[in-house]
Amino acid sequence: MVPREQTSDGADKKNSVWILHNAIDNPMDQEAEKLRNTQREKKISTLLLLRLAFQSLGVVFGDLGTSPLYVFYNTFPNGVKDPEDVIGALSVIIYSLTLIPLIKYIFIVSRANDSGQGGTFALYSLLCRHANINTIPNQDRTDEELTTYSRSIFDEHSFAAKTKRWLEGQRHRKSILLILVIVGSCMVIGDGILTPAISVLSATGGIKLDQPKMSDEVVVLVSVIILVGLFSIQHHGTDKIAWLFAPVVFLWFLLIGGIGIINICKYDTHVLKAFSPIYIYRYFKRGGIDGWTSLGGIMLSITGTEAVFADLSHFPVPAIQIAFTVVVFPSLLLAYSGQAAYLIKNSDHVVDLFYSSIPESIYWPVFLVATAAAVVASQATISATFSLIKQALALGCFPRVKVVHTSKKYLQQIYIPDINWILMILCVAVTAGFKNQTQIGNASGTAVAIVMLVTTFLMILIMILVWRCHWTLVVIFTVLSLIVEGTYFTAVLFKVNQGGWVPLAIAATFFVIMYVWHYGMVKRYEFEMHSKVSMAYILGLGPSLGLVRVPGIGLVYTELAKGVPPIFSHFITNLPAIHSVVIFVCVKYLPVYTVPEEERFLVRRIGPKNFHMFRCVARYGYKDLHKKDDNFEEKLFENLHMFVRLEYLMEECSESEISLYGQQTQQSNCEDWPPNDDNNSLTLSSIVDLTISSVGSIMPAESPVHLSARGSVASNRGNHGQNESNEIEFLNSCRAAGIVHILGNTVVQARRGSNLFKKIAINYVYALLRKMCRENSVIFNVPHESLLNVGQVFYV
Repeated sequence: MVPREQTSDGADKKNSVWILHNAIDNPMDQEAEKLRNTQREKKISTLLLLRLAFQSLGVVFGDLGTSPLYVFYNTFPNGVKDPEDVIGALSVIIYSLTLIPLIKYIFIVSRANDSGQGGTFALYSLLCRHANINTIPNQDRTDEELTTYSRSIFDEHSFAAKTKRWLEGQRHRKSILLILVIVGSCMVIGDGILTPAISVLSATGGIKLDQPKMSDEVVVLVSVIILVGLFSIQHHGTDKIAWLFAPVVFLWFLLIGGIGIINICKYDTHVLKAFSPIYIYRYFKRGGIDGWTSLGGIMLSITGTEAVFADLSHFPVPAIQIAFTVVVFPSLLLAYSGQAAYLIKNSDHVVDLFYSSIPESIYWPVFLVATAAAVVASQATISATFSLIKQALALGCFPRVKVVHTSKKYLQQIYIPDINWILMILCVAVTAGFKNQTQIGNASGTAVAIVMLVTTFLMILIMILVWRCHWTLVVIFTVLSLIVEGTYFTAVLFKVNQGGWVPLAIAATFFVIMYVWHYGMVKRYEFEMHSKVSMAYILGLGPSLGLVRVPGIGLVYTELAKGVPPIFSHFITNLPAIHSVVIFVCVKYLPVYTVPEEERFLVRRIGPKNFHMFRCVARYGYKDLHKKDDNFEEKLFENLHMFVRLEYLMEECSESEISLYGQQTQQSNCEDWPPNDDNNSLTLSSIVDLTISSVGSIMPAESPVHLSARGSVASNRGNHGQNESNEIEFLNSCRAAGIVHILGNTVVQARRGSNLFKKIAINYVYALLRKMCRENSVIFNVPHESLLNVGQVFYV
């Protein structure tokens, strides 16, 4: 093997001579050219960043940008009693936008992304890589060698290490953290139902201002038609119309900002004194309990902030920061200030404040743009909900549902049919049931407050374990966040009986589904781990496994990444024959956003070579999707063949003296089993796990091993080559004979003596969810004609 720096010597020498010659002849030209290239690259990168910032307006900020449609109406549902209250409410809005969206989310929380992915489950996966808090114990040390599996190393005496040990110390702490994540995710789903309802209803409410005789039922009917149409086109994806989103939302921000400037200049420039925080104190002192409860309406000015973080995967963080600070933040401040100026002079127009404050000459154009912006905002929350469900599904926290990629170009654009229709039904029910913005606004405020608190608690752990911040910074962030968000949370509690119960009911339903599904998955995995077949039992059966080995390959699907699953012993006990080659296939999702294709498969041999048994672990991230067109079966056999070649190559090298640069030389025989091998399977070397990266590579790029062999091994090399070709030929002949996919059709029941909660959760709720979700054969795209189900009952 030739070191990289020594390859193509002739070409390097020629290039070196050419470069040296030009550098001597034209030194000034060289420097000028470098300067021009550097300036050109900076210009291109700057233009690209600005273009992405413009595009992010339509995808990320639609929900936050449409809040001016309904904030003041929900803040003063009973009318304005004192003009000073408007100044005070505006001051609270200004500093809420500054502290939460701008400082906390745009400049702090957005940095806590998982390789560009946002949302509560992305934060959780980031924590799972830095501490052993995953409740499903399917981790393997080879998973940590993935290029996308980034993690920090702690000093044993550091505060981060102590926090890590505290989290890992008790199982109930891991469960509490997972419950916190699920609660936050359920609230995001609830917001995904409420945001389209209140945005579209508020936008279409402008019809009544021009047509006063029109009834509320007509407005609700128009809103329902728009919502049904929006959800009905989700299966087409947004790829074809997404280019319209950014111009629509950008025009929306320009309009509300411009109208705000006009209203400030026309009605009352003194509203700008609201930038002084003293008016917040006066507002609460004068308003008392009414001022406190009005925070439930003011909080709507920051709804959509969590959606900004959830949609983070679409654009780089700097682009989102530029878009918010340059366009979104100034436009919102001007819009709210302009509405406050108008409201001071027209206090009886609070119900239809937004449309009343629009100049008459541009009323209908603004109405059309507002409706379009409301649809875009709804689309953003729907997409964020799909993304969150996909993450929960991959991390074992949601039943198996169909996930469809709607774009070949943008992998983050997905569509989940079952969730889409559930969202549509609930969204239409909320719109038609409440019929007004106030109760929907109260519901939305409750959901947002809880999500923000969950994000704060997760961010505390991120700052300690991932960023390793000094404890003083953690305390400052925690105190400031809890003061602001805790204040809002106490305010929305007063609104629970006025519509705030809706997100709680929706979140409770989704929480039961997600938690019970995960609980059942953990119990099932633990049962399989404790019941796996011992290696001694397999060896005792001999190469024939005590059965007739028939031509063909049996792919046994299992959730175990280690050991032989109990379904295999059940299979060979009840059937008289087994295939000549048996491959245990485990499709495992890791707490990373993606697993590169070249690192996806991990192949190992189980038992001696004449047993012809292998294990293949296919690893995916929570953004990856096991699709029909992936040629999964073809890639599996490519990696299996590469494993066999590499195995024989390593054996060939082990028969001569091996020099491992940077490591102590060791040898191992493929037919020797370490007595304490937890895997119950055979890896080729006790030093190196055979992680097949690609056909063109032999060892993972992260840990190159340089081998230098001495001695004469020509005859042995020939024997190994012959054996290698024989086994590959045997595998090909078995594949040609036929492939059978063996899946476990297991029934999970609570064992006798279990408590009442466990019996209800496992025997009823989990059983119902398993009947309603997709079958494993559909998830794995198994052809029906080559499917073999093996029934078994697990008592957990």
